[in-house]
Amino acid sequence: MQARLRQSGGALLVEALRTHGTRHLFCVPGESFLAVLDALHDCPEIAVTVCRQEGGAAMMADAHGKLTGEPGVCFVTRGPGATNASAGVHVAFQDSTPLILLIGQIARSDEEREAFQEVDYRRMFGPLAKWVAQVNDAARIPEFLARAFRTATSGRPGPVVLAFPEDVLSDLAESRPVERYQAVQAHPDPERLRELAHSLAAAERPLVVVGGGGWSAAASADLARFAAAWDLPVAASFRCQDYLDNDHPNYCGDLSLGGNPALFRRLEEADLILAVGPRLGDVTTNGYTAMVPPVPRQKLLHIHTDAEEIGRVYQPAVGINAGSAAALAALAGLPAPAEVRWHGQRQEARKFYEGWNAPAANPGPVQMADVVGWLRAQLPEDAIVTNGAGNYAAFVQRYFRFRQYRTLLAPTSGSMGYGVPAAVAAKRIHPDRTVVAFAGDGCFQMHGQEFGTAAQYGLPIIVIVVNNGMYGTIRMHQERHYPGRVSATGIVNPDFARLAEAYGGFGIRVERTEEFASAFAAAKASGRPALIEIRLDPEAITTRQSLSDIRRAAERAQPAL
Repeated sequence: MQARLRQSGGALLVEALRTHGTRHLFCVPGESFLAVLDALHDCPEIAVTVCRQEGGAAMMADAHGKLTGEPGVCFVTRGPGATNASAGVHVAFQDSTPLILLIGQIARSDEEREAFQEVDYRRMFGPLAKWVAQVNDAARIPEFLARAFRTATSGRPGPVVLAFPEDVLSDLAESRPVERYQAVQAHPDPERLRELAHSLAAAERPLVVVGGGGWSAAASADLARFAAAWDLPVAASFRCQDYLDNDHPNYCGDLSLGGNPALFRRLEEADLILAVGPRLGDVTTNGYTAMVPPVPRQKLLHIHTDAEEIGRVYQPAVGINAGSAAALAALAGLPAPAEVRWHGQRQEARKFYEGWNAPAANPGPVQMADVVGWLRAQLPEDAIVTNGAGNYAAFVQRYFRFRQYRTLLAPTSGSMGYGVPAAVAAKRIHPDRTVVAFAGDGCFQMHGQEFGTAAQYGLPIIVIVVNNGMYGTIRMHQERHYPGRVSATGIVNPDFARLAEAYGGFGIRVERTEEFASAFAAAKASGRPALIEIRLDPEAITTRQSLSDIRRAAERAQPAL
């Protein structure tokens, strides 16, 4: 019998990544995993993206997981490297994104001494990940990696965290062959499907709400067929606007922060909700007011890939444990009734969406509705748009139309700083597609240094920084609750255009609406990572109210002393 090859733990880890189809790895290098970096030197099949901060690296891995359906892989060092990366892990957990975070750990002999950068990752990441483990035997690395990939993708997708003591990565062990992982998803029970179809056919004011993880382009197409056949209005949950073509006649908008009040009223007044994939969190349900737990007034038909999620907040009339893709394939095959009881509901919902989608003026010389509307008309249908968190994102949500699945990358967790690293990952994975990132001035400065990563790899992303000189969302809430008492929400910013140039990119400033089209054309023509800074009037704080409007309303609402 031929002896098995003995390899370092680092080489075994890289071999396992290659076995499971990893093509991209995002990292910030650390001395705790030098053995892995050495093994990657001999593995050109895996493209390594060296990032500027571990939070950005983890967010790139999350974007990879969203775009491909395969786990995004991120490698960071111990202690501060891992704590920095936790922001991206939290994004992946709340977004149901497959992600694997690998951490270089202190040597086994130093454990429980509070050694340099020592952290117990099983306790730290326990609430943020599907599975957290430390690999203390090099020979078991292939076993742990196989389980990590399967866990990250099966059932409700999500993040997995594995820690590797540095001496384990340098230990020698026999190479043991493993098979590529296979994700496992639940399929809908036929009897429950019949019950769902019967309940739906009896409804008078139904609404379909879609979202969650585990979708695909095929699932989006099945949703379109099902909605059209049954003439159903479809609403997207927060940050899931690209699950159905926004030009589709059955699409009626998104249930998002700062979203269409008419759509939230429709959710509240519906007699039946068919939820395919979403968890039905506080944003989607308008703070649990449009649907009141534990038993909502609306008849709830809830399809979710995690059996534990069904009934966790809302008790459904019909609960189906199934992956969204499998469930939509089954729903698309359901025969529609000859005549529905909700005739005209879909048309009315679509009319309200188109009215909400129409441009509305905001204070100042830059009209964000016109800027986003221009992009909507000019960008190709497969362009990828990313954003982090902040009131600027509401302009994108309201005025852009997403026409293909996975053309939107944004965090449901509301994590600032996501847009730039997500754009870097998107362009790394899809170099032939247009990638545009939106960020506020505060949001950009969370992970704007990843613009340097784009420059290093020659990735011509276009970043639009909406600069109003403050943490706008917090200022909005501040004015609502403490009108006129401004504290800790102002920002002194750099010259963003010159900052982009310092990184070797292209930078330009826009101060009037009519300047945007030529600025975007120049940014695209540069062939470099580009940044367009939009100087937005601070009064343009939301798509519906100015900052002064919010303050005056709050002052009127205060009780007289």
